[in-house]
Amino acid sequence: MYGYWCKALRVDLTTQTYRAEDIPEETMRKLVGGGSLGAKILLEETPANVNPFSPENKLIFAVGPLQGTNFPGNGKWSVITKGPLTGTFLDSAGTGHWAPFFKKTGYDLVIFEGKAPKPVYVFINDEGVQFRDAFHLWGKDTVETGECIKEELGDKRINALNIGPAGEMLNPVACITCDGHSFAGRGGAGAVMGSKNLKAVAAWGTKEVPVKDREKADEYSKKIFKQLHEQGAGFRQHGTPVVMVPLQEIGDVPIKYWRGDVWKRGAGLIGAPRYTDYLKVKPLPCINCPVGCHRHIHYEFPNGDVLEGNGPEYETIGMMGSSLLVEDLPAICLANDYCNRMGMDTVSTGAWVGFLMECYEYGWLTPEQLKGMEIRWGDGKVLLELCKQICRLEGLGALFREGIRGAAKAVGREAEQIIVHAKGLDYPAHDPRAVFGLGVNYATATRGACHERGNPQATALGLFYPELGQDGPPDRFSVEEAAKCAFIMQNTSTLYNNLTLCKFMVGGAGLTLTEITTAVNHITGWDVEPAELVHTAERGFTLQRLVNVRDGIRRKDDTLAPKMTMPALVGGRAGKTPTPHDKILDDYYALRGWNADGVPTAETLKSLGLEEFIRFLP
Repeated sequence: MYGYWCKALRVDLTTQTYRAEDIPEETMRKLVGGGSLGAKILLEETPANVNPFSPENKLIFAVGPLQGTNFPGNGKWSVITKGPLTGTFLDSAGTGHWAPFFKKTGYDLVIFEGKAPKPVYVFINDEGVQFRDAFHLWGKDTVETGECIKEELGDKRINALNIGPAGEMLNPVACITCDGHSFAGRGGAGAVMGSKNLKAVAAWGTKEVPVKDREKADEYSKKIFKQLHEQGAGFRQHGTPVVMVPLQEIGDVPIKYWRGDVWKRGAGLIGAPRYTDYLKVKPLPCINCPVGCHRHIHYEFPNGDVLEGNGPEYETIGMMGSSLLVEDLPAICLANDYCNRMGMDTVSTGAWVGFLMECYEYGWLTPEQLKGMEIRWGDGKVLLELCKQICRLEGLGALFREGIRGAAKAVGREAEQIIVHAKGLDYPAHDPRAVFGLGVNYATATRGACHERGNPQATALGLFYPELGQDGPPDRFSVEEAAKCAFIMQNTSTLYNNLTLCKFMVGGAGLTLTEITTAVNHITGWDVEPAELVHTAERGFTLQRLVNVRDGIRRKDDTLAPKMTMPALVGGRAGKTPTPHDKILDDYYALRGWNADGVPTAETLKSLGLEEFIRFLP
């Protein structure tokens, strides 16, 4: 089958054995790859409500067809598992330089099962799988681990997906990194990896992926690369921090842990262009990337210390900056660097610091818990100290062993009313009160609150899809348009994660659905239209929801955080809230073909060609 090997690599960590398995061509054609293919495996091979840290849980790394060429943005990879924060489906993704070389080993995905008796890392190459001792790597940070593996394998080109100390200690928001360069940040997949005593997965392949028309596909990739390099020049200059100022103006940034309305001065201090100039930024591209949205920073402190490495992205400066009223950009960079090296999700870490700051303001934390610490809004030193405690689950960080919901229960009082999450996953740095489609998107996203598996916030900056019948971006404050906005943005985002394509090729450089579809057709030999390709993602999203449903997720869980019903008094979202939520949710369920309780119907599964999964309905 062109674009695919139709092969899965199954690795048993308990016995340290492996085998290759065939994947039916029909499955690849229906689901494309990535997160949706992983959902099928979780649905069929794991029991309902399996403990994410149990050896019974699966850990799956998957790519798609675009790694068959050098198509721009194909450095993306997906990790799929049951997440420790939500207890249900988790799909997270990162970039770097791993994905195309894993694809060239002759597999479309790798499934890890069981638990290694002692720490190991795995090296996948053309010949098969090597199990290597990782005892000497246990405790090393994400950057050190990648460097050590390159040295041991004798080739600096070899990239490894690895975890830091946070994943080893099963911190529920530990992430997975590609050599400290890019991160599958959300949901705690790094903790699942740690629970299996798996420190890293290195890959280096040289096999040529079968492509229907190699010459045409390669030429098209070169053409699109040049085009996106030109179109993405502005985004390349400043990266994701470029959106901080314009998003603050429309009310789409978190302020004072979702209680504030405007933060104009602070946004200017931590966003671009000051961010770019102050930190001496250079673009840091992944493989086959014409944009380079990641930031390499160089900052010299007054005492002579130098911070150099990956700079914080927008989500980080949102959750560690505006959400905490921290205007100290170097402090945010230090906290970001610490989390990156520990292997931690900076979004949830920032959210948890905000929760602690609000609890301190209300007097809910005891002197024994505080140990003399004053947790004031806007204090960069407190930010760094709390990040360290949270990463290591020590001191106040110990409250978060079971995530934000566990911390709220431990604090008591009215703490459960102030937390901002969906199904246990903290909101990212976008506010549903500024874009109503975000509310229902967060409520129904299959991995919990997510701006990546559905990005309605991008419509506020002008994104829309004429190929799907849109003649312009929807009204961001329209109750009538909110459900369809979320529906379309979830489907397209799911498509990108099935193709394992970086969405910044679209939002940052203007890649169109038509161009994506053309590339897929050149590689696979399919003859599909853009809407048909997006329809494959609708199938995959439905399978992900079936995993949720089997784990007990229903309408009762598709809720808004209480703070989202509180309108701003001033600013770009003054007087606005994404309500009535129940009405929007009804509209959304109707578009999905789900019943009133949020469960896909048998008729819907049949219409999507998913009849075999009717047996999983309650």
